[in-house]
Amino acid sequence: MSNTDKFIQEINDGYTFKGESIILGGAMLEGECQTNTLVRLPLKTMNRHGLIAGATGSGKTKTLQIIAEQLSANSVPVLLMDIKGDLSGIAAASGGHPKIDERHEKIGIPFSAGTSPVEFLTLSEEKGARLRATVSEFGPVLFSKILDLTETQSGIMAVVFKYCDDNKLPLLDLKDLKKTIQFATGEGKEEFAAEYGRISTASTGTILRKIVELEQQGADIFFGERSFEVDDLVRIDENGKGMVSVIRLTDIQDKPKLFSTFMLQMLAEIYANFPEEGDMDRPKLVIFIDEAHLVFEEASDALLDQIEAIVKLIRSKGVGLFFVTQNPADIPDDVLGQLGLKVQHALRAFTAKDRKAIKLAAQNYPITDYYDTDQLLTELGIGEALVTVLNEKGIPSPLVHTLLRAPQSRMDVLTKGEIDDILAESKLVKKYNEVIDRESAYEILGEKIKIAQEEEQQEEIRKQKEKAAKASSRSSSSRKEKSTFEKAITSTTGKRVIREVTRGILGALGVKTTRSRRRSSWF
Repeated sequence: MSNTDKFIQEINDGYTFKGESIILGGAMLEGECQTNTLVRLPLKTMNRHGLIAGATGSGKTKTLQIIAEQLSANSVPVLLMDIKGDLSGIAAASGGHPKIDERHEKIGIPFSAGTSPVEFLTLSEEKGARLRATVSEFGPVLFSKILDLTETQSGIMAVVFKYCDDNKLPLLDLKDLKKTIQFATGEGKEEFAAEYGRISTASTGTILRKIVELEQQGADIFFGERSFEVDDLVRIDENGKGMVSVIRLTDIQDKPKLFSTFMLQMLAEIYANFPEEGDMDRPKLVIFIDEAHLVFEEASDALLDQIEAIVKLIRSKGVGLFFVTQNPADIPDDVLGQLGLKVQHALRAFTAKDRKAIKLAAQNYPITDYYDTDQLLTELGIGEALVTVLNEKGIPSPLVHTLLRAPQSRMDVLTKGEIDDILAESKLVKKYNEVIDRESAYEILGEKIKIAQEEEQQEEIRKQKEKAAKASSRSSSSRKEKSTFEKAITSTTGKRVIREVTRGILGALGVKTTRSRRRSSWF
């Protein structure tokens, strides 16, 4: 058996599955696509997570598009993080091209254009059904990890949430949370101290500054009502296709804190709400996180631990995660070790550091007798990739150089008018874009503070009145005594008495004076 025949047999054995699968492309050896050697991805293991990596311009986004539309066609709902804004074309059919026909002829499968049902979602000011979550849904533990709080600060956050639960104060948005924290060290400090212990103003000041930092990245838009229900991500359309939910994130590329906050909350909500599924013939939902380094580069150690834990556990819910990034090194090792499907596009070696990174990347893939992996990683053309998957028994398939099929949908973005047409038909836009601002902790505590302040003012007024009354009473008493005396000396009788007394005194003085004179004359 020749080396080529051996290769074809090995690939066919490694990429033939009992259950359903999707075609990714054709196997290549020595730069040529081999006939009848299709590279398939088994639907059964798509919840074992995956990686799509490669340098800018190597074709990562189109690979994501290919897998997403094939999953949709097989009734698997998909969630796409569209950070660069180039995934909306999945809603429109490809216009075709002679080069596409030529590529598919090499692979050995016919090309047919197609579309996927799409919902546009948004975290920011982009058009789409708005994604929101309440502060309460995060809970104190997750919120503390997002803010990277210390143990003491996390304890304060837990007390704040407990106080709101005990007093039926809804924590819906960030202004609710800030108001409660301010209340805990302000007007309500005695109330907090009596029930939960005294809270340090230094610690609450730090927490408030971190919340403000989160607000500055646009999180105030994300927190609030109506909360997005994750069950809306797993819909199937009337034609049996899985809904492709595209989250438009083009205006938060410079807000990694918001992106990682949203991503963690979404995964946590899915994990909390989806039932345990066990081994399924196909995943319940597959999530593609484009520019995945944004999730990790600004994340604290605590946040990374939380993400890693969810990645490990969420597959039991029938959910697959695909991280799309430039280099496998962008993904933490504990997460990378959970990714069973790997699609590696070309890497560029411009510096010694690049060459070192390529050698490390090559070590993430199975050893092969057919390729010099280090060298091939720098020579892959656009639309080519090294691929390995987990088979239905969980065993990695042979590493294969793959010529990828072309997307059936448009390899370009939709026009503004096309997006508006889709949004006009969206049930989710009508459901989630209504502005709701019901009474919550901010308003309730504000009213409580107002009443307390009014009571303090009334008490102060009462004290001032009492003080004024006492002063008036003393002044009145003094005036009363003076008035009696005045009356006595100004009355007729009083005048007579005074005159007689005066005369008596003067008479006595006169007698005394006369006697003194007489005595002096005797000598």
